[in-house]
Amino acid sequence: MSTQAAPEAESERTSNARIGIGWLLLDMTLVSGGMTALVKAQGATYPAFQLVFIRAMIGLLFILPLIWHHRAEMTRIKHPWRNIFRISCNAIALTSNFLAITMLPLAMVNAVGFSRPLITMAMAVAMLGETVSRIRWLGAAMAFAGVLIVMAPGTESFDVEVLVVLVSVVFGSLAIIQTRALRDENTIVMMVFYTVGLAVITAIPAAFIWQPVVPFDWIPLLGIGFLAQLGQYCFLRAYRIADASVLAPVGYLSIVFVTVVGYVFFDEVPEVRVVIGVIVILASLQGAAWLERRRGRMAGKAM
Repeated sequence: MSTQAAPEAESERTSNARIGIGWLLLDMTLVSGGMTALVKAQGATYPAFQLVFIRAMIGLLFILPLIWHHRAEMTRIKHPWRNIFRISCNAIALTSNFLAITMLPLAMVNAVGFSRPLITMAMAVAMLGETVSRIRWLGAAMAFAGVLIVMAPGTESFDVEVLVVLVSVVFGSLAIIQTRALRDENTIVMMVFYTVGLAVITAIPAAFIWQPVVPFDWIPLLGIGFLAQLGQYCFLRAYRIADASVLAPVGYLSIVFVTVVGYVFFDEVPEVRVVIGVIVILASLQGAAWLERRRGRMAGKAM
């Protein structure tokens, strides 16, 4: 029975990985493609804290029917303190990301954000006890070299504002690890914690720097909240199903979405070093994935 159980468990993990990747790709379509463009456009007028607060309040309105429908689950929260820590990390990561989007080209923000998989995998090993293959580590390290090409530290091309992206990366990685650790928590409960928590944490700083909202601007602001909330659901589903160390490198594909958005809507043409860095990143990702699949097929034949 143990001989039969091993292939079945491996098959289940593979199936879960594919489903999780599908949810994550849908999240990137909604957030990296749609919401990012709206944040970039509105960030020139409204501060990042205000955008995050409005995004949270609008998201809360959208999930009110879900809260009512799942009101029984709201009384059975399993990990309140871990949820609070998760949303605190999310609040810092999201505010930093919104700020970076308004200051830097979208392709650069996204490319520097590609350092998240390496940090996330390291955290997954240290905090969750997940196992990461040497091939995946090698691919992540080579991808990080591509991130360094994009950032160009120590050169005249280095922009100190890129450090804001790194703040977002570190706290975003912490939030991802907490999401993975909360896999036994109800998805709706996590969405409610996330949305209400963002509103509470950003309310005070937003009040101090609040800019009056033009009536017409409520349309794109509504879109930010709606797309973000849908993306959050897809994101939670992905990390409840598949390992963080498997999903993390898939985030590299978001460069396709943000580069197109930056070029089409904001006339942003990536610099040569950004293009080279992205090529290194994507080549590392695909190369590592191919090597792992090849090794898996060889191991299967040997059995």
